[in-house]
Amino acid sequence: MTDPAAVERDAAEAASAFSHPAVPPDASAAYGDHPDQVVDFYAPRDDARATPAPLVVVLHGGAWRAPYDRQHISPFADFLARRGFAVANVEYRRGSPLPRQGAEGPVAGRWPETFDDVAAALDALPGLAASALPQADLRRVVLTGHSAGGHLALWGAARHVLPGGAPWRLPSPPVLRGVVALAPIADFTVAQQLGVCGGASGQLLGGAEHFAPRLPFADPAALLPTGIATAVVQGREDIVVPPRVSESYVAAAAEAGETVGLTLLDGVGHFPLIDPAVDACAVVAEEIAQLAW
Repeated sequence: MTDPAAVERDAAEAASAFSHPAVPPDASAAYGDHPDQVVDFYAPRDDARATPAPLVVVLHGGAWRAPYDRQHISPFADFLARRGFAVANVEYRRGSPLPRQGAEGPVAGRWPETFDDVAAALDALPGLAASALPQADLRRVVLTGHSAGGHLALWGAARHVLPGGAPWRLPSPPVLRGVVALAPIADFTVAQQLGVCGGASGQLLGGAEHFAPRLPFADPAALLPTGIATAVVQGREDIVVPPRVSESYVAAAAEAGETVGLTLLDGVGHFPLIDPAVDACAVVAEEIAQLAW
C-alpha cells in the first residue's frame, strides 16, 4: 500500500507542474495528415549563446493516453528555449479517449500508430526544423521525454537495433548527440509487474496476448546496446514510475556492455522533472546541455 504522505506529495507536485499555462509555439508543422501528427517549435530565447543552437526534441508523457497531449509539457519546452536551446515538441497519436472493456480509464496508446507517428516525426524533423526553426543546429540533436515520453525517446534512439522486418527500423544509428530520459517507462516487464500507470505498457502493446510477441519491438530494455549516449534522470520518491523501472533498464544496458548514466534526485517525485518552477528541472536542463554543447 502506498504511503498516504507519498500520495499527498505526488498530488502537490502534479498540481505544481500542471499549474503553468500552456506556452504557444513560435511555429508548428505537420508531419502527416492526422491532427495529432504535428510538431511545435520554440526558438532559443538566449541571445548570449552562439547560433545555431542545439535542437532538443521533446516527447511528452501521460501514459500514452488521449487526455494528455503536448500542451502540458509546453512550459518545459519554453523553459529549455529560455536556456538557449531550439526545441521541437512532438505530438503523436495516443490511446482511445474511451475505456476499453475491462480497462480502467482511457486506453494507453495505439498499436502500431503511436510508434508509426514517433518514427515519422523523427524522420521528418530535419526537414521541418530547417524550414520552421532555422536557428536549430541539426548536427546537435538531443532526444528527451518524460514518463511515457521517456520510453518513446529511448525507443526512438534505438530504432537501428529493432528486429529485422520491423517497419520502424533504421539501417544505421540516428544522428543524435544523445538521449536524456526523464522517469522513463524503460523496462516494460518491470513496469507491468509494478502496475505502472494501471498497466499502461500492456495496453500500449495491445493487451496480454500481444505483450510478449511485441516486446522486442517496443521495450527499450530489449533494444540494447544502442551506441547512443544515454542518461536517465529519476526522482527517488517517484510513485508513478518508481526508480526500480529505470534501475532495471540501466542494469540491462550494463549487461549488454553499455553504460547509461543514472541521476537519482533525493526528495523528488515524478512531476518536478518537467516543472520549470522546481530545481529538478534545472538539473534536467544541465543533463541535456552536457550532451548538446
